[in-house]
Amino acid sequence: MAELTTLARPYAKAAFEYALNSNKLLVWSESLAFASAVAGDVQIQQVLQNPGLTSIRKAEIFIEICEGNLDENVKSFIKTLSENNRLSLLPTIFEGFEKLRLEEGAMMEVSITSAYTLSEEEKTKLLNALKARFNKEINMVSNVERELLGGLVIRAGDLVIDGSIKGRLQKLTEAMNS
Repeated sequence: MAELTTLARPYAKAAFEYALNSNKLLVWSESLAFASAVAGDVQIQQVLQNPGLTSIRKAEIFIEICEGNLDENVKSFIKTLSENNRLSLLPTIFEGFEKLRLEEGAMMEVSITSAYTLSEEEKTKLLNALKARFNKEINMVSNVERELLGGLVIRAGDLVIDGSIKGRLQKLTEAMNS
């Protein structure tokens, strides 16, 4: 596994730098995620290992299978991978790309805890507000804890925003006891 990571790292870094410089991190992430899933398929792996096919033909077949799910620049990247006999590294390249994307700070993990299940509209509003607040792509995970009674608790990195009724009651109790 370490060997695959070592081989994939330069490709992941090159893809990330290109995507960052062209302001297409999300497009590349989605394209690489799809290509990674295709490359992980057993039947596709057999095609990629077929010695009777040229690297150009392997790239063509791979791109045809992914039709409509790859950015034009990602298609060129796929061709380069094929020329270097590295298409099988796509899942590892994608992992490396995502790791770099998180390290760059282009994405933030946010946990939302509410007293009830949020509707899709509420999630969308929260997501848009969080994107505006942090100026980053947001990976939002929502949980339900009935003990909150109402409101939300938002955890984003070191920041915790407790807007729950339970939290407010605790603060009130602390204020009255001090």
